This record gives sequence, C-alpha cells and structure tokens, in this order.
Amino acid sequence: MDKKYKVINEKAFASQVEDLLKIFGWRYSHFRPAWTEKGWRTPLSGDKGFPDYVAVRQGKLFFIELKSESGKITPSQQEWLDALYELVDDSGMIKVYIWRPSQIEEIAYILK
Repeated sequence: MDKKYKVINEKAFASQVEDLLKIFGWRYSHFRPAWTEKGWRTPLSGDKGFPDYVAVRQGKLFFIELKSESGKITPSQQEWLDALYELVDDSGMIKVYIWRPSQIEEIAYILK
C-alpha cells in the first residue's frame, strides 16, 4: 500500500469523495457534526450509525461509509450496513460501500 494513503484523515478523504460526487453529477447528502457546548454532535432522529453518504444518479442509489485506512466500523454502523445490504440485488441499482483512501482510483471509476 502506498504510504500517502495512511496519512490522509477521514475529513480530507471525505472532501475528495465529495469532489468526485460533484464532478460526476451525483446528488448526495451527508450529515455533518457540529460543535456544541457538550462537544461534537450530529443532530438526528433515529438509530445511530447511518452511513456517511447517500448518493443518487440515473436510477442508482449508493450508501457509502468512509473510513480511514485503520478506521473500524462500529456495531451501530454494522447494523445499518447489514440492513442495507439486504436491499442489494443483481440489478446494481442499490449499492452499499465501505471506502478507504487507498481505494480512491476505484472510487473514481465507480462514480464515473
């Protein structure tokens, strides 16, 4: 593995992925945490662990979880991913991904 992928943090990686989503014409949503008097919080209702991004284009729907090279999936994230994987079929219209910085070239190919 190329060493440059080990040093990029998840925030910088997210910026790269967002650039690719924009370049290739995807509509996407990402819930960002905000600093509060109690620390970082992401206001939401429902179950924790929802994937970082939801993206749609030309009849395709992607659920995308981003992790640094050494980042671990939490139990609540795994529960969401497992539930979403149940939607995936051979049509290729719904995909669930866990992406890491070392996959940036593959990510660009998938989003193209």
